[in-house]
Amino acid sequence: MPPVNVLSKADRVLELLADQGEMPIAGLIEALDEPRTSVYRLLESMQELGWVEPGGRRGHYRLGLKVFRLGAAVARRFDERQAALPVMERLHEETGETVFLCVRQGLEAVCIERIDGARVQILELRLGGRLPLHVGGAPRALLAFGGEALWDEYLFRAPLNTYTNKTLNTPELVRQSLMDDANAGIVISNQDVTLGIASIAAPVFNHTGKVSAALSLAGVAPVLLGDNRQRHESMVREAAAEVSRALGYSS
Repeated sequence: MPPVNVLSKADRVLELLADQGEMPIAGLIEALDEPRTSVYRLLESMQELGWVEPGGRRGHYRLGLKVFRLGAAVARRFDERQAALPVMERLHEETGETVFLCVRQGLEAVCIERIDGARVQILELRLGGRLPLHVGGAPRALLAFGGEALWDEYLFRAPLNTYTNKTLNTPELVRQSLMDDANAGIVISNQDVTLGIASIAAPVFNHTGKVSAALSLAGVAPVLLGDNRQRHESMVREAAAEVSRALGYSS
C-alpha cells in the first residue's frame, strides 16, 4: 500500500475498533477490502506503535494503550478550553481586546481558543495556529513558566526566528527575558511578532502545579500598554489565576 493509503487504512482500523470495541482479523480484512497479508502487516506495524493490541478473544484486536493516552491528552485540552472560555469572554467584554488561550506542543505554542477584539483584527495566531515559544505573550509565558530544563532544550534545539526588529533572537537575550518574565509573574510582548501589536500574558496552572496553558490579552501597543497598562496586567493575572483554580490549582 502507498504511504498515504496506509495511513488512511490505519485510520479506518482505529475508527472500527473505537466503534466495535474489538474485532476479529477476518472482520477487519473484510472492512478494509485489502489482501490478508497486507492487513496482517498493517496490524503488526500498528501493534508495534502501541495503536492496537490483541483482544480478549483469540484472533481479535482492540485499541492500544497509546490511543487512550492520546485521547486523555486531547480531553485535557478540552478541559482547559471549557474552564477558560467564560473567563476569556468576560475579559474581552471588559477590555474590547483580543484574548488568546494557548497550549504547548513540543517547541511551539498552539492557539486553542481566541476571541477577536473590537478595535483591531490581529492576523497572527489564528485558531489552531502556531508560534515558536520565544515570541508573543502566550507562547513566551508557556516557555518562561515551563522551567529551566525547557529553556535549555528550547535554546539548544529551536531556531530563534526573527519576526520584527523587536524580536529577541539570541540565546542570551531570550534567557534574560525568560528570567525577567518568571520573576515578574507576567509576560509583556511588545511588537515582537507584529509591529504595532502588543500582548500581556500569564500562565495557567493545573492541579499538579504545572503550566498547562497561557492566557493573553492583545491589542494595539499604545492602547494596551498605555495609561491602562497596570489595569490590563492585573486583569490578565486574575483571569489566568481564575482558570488555574478551575483546573484544581491551589497556590
